[in-house]
Amino acid sequence: MSIFSVTDIFMGMSVFLFITGIFAIASGIFILVAKVAGGDLRTIARQTTALAQKGLTEEISGLVGNATALIGAVNDLVKTTSGIGIFLVLVGIIAIGCAMAILSMVK
Repeated sequence: MSIFSVTDIFMGMSVFLFITGIFAIASGIFILVAKVAGGDLRTIARQTTALAQKGLTEEISGLVGNATALIGAVNDLVKTTSGIGIFLVLVGIIAIGCAMAILSMVK
């Protein structure tokens, strides 16, 4: 004899998926908002651009190459952060959808 019925197991699974989905959506939104509010990346990009312009006026090719590489790395970091935030939001929506589908099967 079982302690839990099938309905109890389905309810537990749906509650777990729903809570996981809420946390995933909240984490994704937090990451996206933190990226927008992250002034550190903008400061690094601004200073690197100024450094690259100074290197061009003083004809220092190594400085310009390194500054360009740094700007590319900062842009890749921002794209990666956005991707992670969007992915978490989508995972949260899918988890909540699965929870609703499981609840609709419970009688």
